[in-house]
Amino acid sequence: MTDLFTAEKIAFFVFAVPLVASAIGVVVARSPMYAAMSLVAAFFFMAGVYVLLSAHLIAVLQILVYAGAVMVLFLFVIMLLSLGDERPELERLKQMQWLGFVLGGGGLMALLAWISREVAGAQMATVGPDFGTVKAVGRVLFTQYLLPFEATSLLLTVAIVGAVVVAKERI
Repeated sequence: MTDLFTAEKIAFFVFAVPLVASAIGVVVARSPMYAAMSLVAAFFFMAGVYVLLSAHLIAVLQILVYAGAVMVLFLFVIMLLSLGDERPELERLKQMQWLGFVLGGGGLMALLAWISREVAGAQMATVGPDFGTVKAVGRVLFTQYLLPFEATSLLLTVAIVGAVVVAKERI
C-alpha cells in the first residue's frame, strides 16, 4: 500500500492534475485572454513535470521561452486584433464541438489504455549523471547538431530582417 502513494507519485499528481485542468481551460475558455492565461498556467505546470523527470534545463527553457516570450507574443496578437467575447449562437456548432470533444477524449483514453498495456512490464532506462545539464546539451548541440543550429540561426536572422523591411514605412 505504501508503494501506491510514494512521494514521487504524489508530486506528479500535484503537477499533472492542474496541468490537465488548465489545458481544458484553454480549450473551453470563451475569452481569448482567459485561454492565454490558462495556457501560461499549463506551461508552468509542465515545467514542474520536467523537474520531476530531472530535466531541469528543459524546465527552465519551458518557462523562459514558452511562458515568457511566446505568451507575450500571443497576448500582443490578441490585443492587437481586439478579439472580443464572440459567442456563436448556433446550436449545431455547439453540438459538433461537444461531439468532437467526446470523440477526441474517447480516442485519447483508448490510446492511453493501449500504451499503458504495452509498457506495463518495461523497465525505465537509466541515464548518466550529466543527463540534461547545460554542458551535455551544449556538447551535443555544438557537435552533432551544429549545421541545423547554424541554419536555424541564419533563418531567424533573415526572418527578422524581412519583418523589419515589411514593417518599415515607405518613403
